[in-house]
Amino acid sequence: MWRTGWIVWLAILAVGVMGCGGSDRAGEKPGAGGADAQSGGVAGGKTGAQQAGPAAAVSDFLEAVRTGNDEKAAAMLTKTARRKTAEKNMEVAPPGSDTAQFKVGKVEYLAEDGARVASTWSDLDENSQRQTDEIMWMVRREPEGWRIAGVAATVFKGEPPLLLNFEDPEEMLKKQEWVQQEKRRRAQAQKDLQAQGRENSEKSIRR
Repeated sequence: MWRTGWIVWLAILAVGVMGCGGSDRAGEKPGAGGADAQSGGVAGGKTGAQQAGPAAAVSDFLEAVRTGNDEKAAAMLTKTARRKTAEKNMEVAPPGSDTAQFKVGKVEYLAEDGARVASTWSDLDENSQRQTDEIMWMVRREPEGWRIAGVAATVFKGEPPLLLNFEDPEEMLKKQEWVQQEKRRRAQAQKDLQAQGRENSEKSIRR
């Protein structure tokens, strides 16, 4: 199944997504200990079982999403995210896709219990062309291991990534509404520009 992109799905198509309690770590400067995930991530279905720490959590989460294992995907969220998701009856992730591929990249440790993990996710579009999204995952160490707390990715090309805090559904709904409004505004602006161009062209011809 083709996906319009992870962040677009999470911000628009889903009723909401998981939540992330605690500070917005996306704005923090990475501390010492940044590292590249071993094994270079995953493509087409290998698990992250042999990767360490945050990279393994992201790899396991993405593999669960890719294979449509919603229960496993939900289990890879932070405790607060799981609770908030259940309370709001929210979707955890897009539908599974047997044509999707992903890679887990660099890990940046922000604290002893926090990190962000780079990744790419690709799938086929409506023309069977592969489309790739770059996604940054916010993860936190909990008693049961590293878990997903949030995600950041680019919605509008050339602009800063949009951060979704999985443990704050209200904030996510506000961002969801903003994305929808902004997409409509940009679409209308493009139509107006095209209409103006046609009008100018017709005036030139009449002259």
